[in-house]
Amino acid sequence: MILTDTKIKEAIGEGSIVIDPFDDSKLGANSYDVHLGGDLAIYRDEILDAKKHNQIDRFKIDPEGFVLFPGRTYLGVTKEYTETHKHVPFLEGKSSVGRLGIDIHATAGKGDVGFCNYWTLEISVHQPVRVYEGMPIAQIIYFEVSGDVATLYSEKKNAKYNERTPLPVESMMWMNKF
Repeated sequence: MILTDTKIKEAIGEGSIVIDPFDDSKLGANSYDVHLGGDLAIYRDEILDAKKHNQIDRFKIDPEGFVLFPGRTYLGVTKEYTETHKHVPFLEGKSSVGRLGIDIHATAGKGDVGFCNYWTLEISVHQPVRVYEGMPIAQIIYFEVSGDVATLYSEKKNAKYNERTPLPVESMMWMNKF
């Protein structure tokens, strides 16, 4: 079941959901709007290798915005830091963002119970689009879980994205054994 605005606020009150900064006006009927942080990143190499640690270059979004172009993968980040201790968070693009031809995640919309971090966004566009720091970019929807969680994501020894950072984080696929 998806949490309603009332249930999200209750979970924030008890500390099982953390959103920082939290703004009551960003709370929808069953989601919370998150915003584009001030940093973007692109991969240095044109050809990425799943078995290598592909390096990125990070840069700030100017106050005049930054134009995204098709054919590139941009890594963005949410302004909001979140923690989810009892629910499964799903990050979904906002319809207004999608109508600009912006995709904010290719495959990684679901977080794990115990995810405590900023969200890295996998941004691609269908035509050139100017984006701005602080613009609404996505919404988080929280689902109830059934049963006890044996190991929270934040406690997993092999979790690749536990280091708290307000910067976009590159793929850590290279850390997998395959």
